[in-house]
Amino acid sequence: MAETGRMPRLYRRGCGCTGIDVHCHVVPSSFPAAPGGKTLKGWPSMTAVVDCHATVVIDDKPYRTINDACWVAERRIEDMDKAGIQIQALSPMPELFGYWIDADAADHLTRHVNDVIAALMSEGKGRFVGLGGVPLQDIDRSIVELHRIMELGFQGVEIGSNINGIPIGDPRFHPFFAEAEKLGAAIFVHAVRPAGMDRLVGPAPLQQVLAYPTDVGLAAASVITGNLLSLFPHLRIAFSHGGGTLASLLPRLEQGYSTFPALKEALVEPPSVQARRLYADTLVFDADTLRRVVSVFGEDKVMLGTDYPFNFRDKTPLASVEAAFADDATRERLTFANALTFMAVEETTNA
Repeated sequence: MAETGRMPRLYRRGCGCTGIDVHCHVVPSSFPAAPGGKTLKGWPSMTAVVDCHATVVIDDKPYRTINDACWVAERRIEDMDKAGIQIQALSPMPELFGYWIDADAADHLTRHVNDVIAALMSEGKGRFVGLGGVPLQDIDRSIVELHRIMELGFQGVEIGSNINGIPIGDPRFHPFFAEAEKLGAAIFVHAVRPAGMDRLVGPAPLQQVLAYPTDVGLAAASVITGNLLSLFPHLRIAFSHGGGTLASLLPRLEQGYSTFPALKEALVEPPSVQARRLYADTLVFDADTLRRVVSVFGEDKVMLGTDYPFNFRDKTPLASVEAAFADDATRERLTFANALTFMAVEETTNA
């Protein structure tokens, strides 16, 4: 395949679209049968598209009803233009990571989803970049797929906040992160199958509303307490939903670092210092909270994120940034400049 996913070297501010959205999902319009034609627990399928809508089905149960913006480039671009988004970073819907199915089958599913993203990148004519999936329950397979999608022009990968309950800061994932650093692949961390579901009282959407940010916060904390960026200092890693609960956890972690000798000995640097090497998105739905996120991660580490095209998203992301910050330089960094750095792309100014 031709190089389809590199970020356009010319960033066209004059088109009226000035945002780079790093948190956008893709769902294919269809899925192949599971390898061997067998019924496989956790394998997705799709109902027929009717009136531009279809339902993802997993284990014979409806998982989510979606519209064709999940897989149609033109629909996405129309919505991007309305929202002032110049570029979307496309990543899999998290339930398509497939960590919980057989590694061979997960590899098959991941390649299918990544190929759909690659096709959208080609159709988008510079409006899309790719953050693909990898079957992280198998490190070797993940590294192979990482190489494949980077050769296709992807900018990096999206990974889950945990892999079958194992936090991403666990040393068993070090070989994957080492390869990502070597290839210059950006890492975007999204919540998946979060902890604490048994503690929620209420309907199913509370998983997204409450449990997702909790799991993201724990994932970010594991990166800090696992000293991941001291081992891989050039790794670029971002956390969805404003870094989840990390902004609230960090003061306790910092105090614990000062209080407990064992914790201070275990961490190579204070937690607050490590946190400012991480990236986060703006998807917090509140101006005060967004200002807190920027105070934790830094003005150079927070990027626009919407959760497009799902209903539970920020539909006016530029306005959200404007409501939180009056300074034009800060707005510029959050809406697009930081994302250029995260994606490791140089901006050119020639028109």
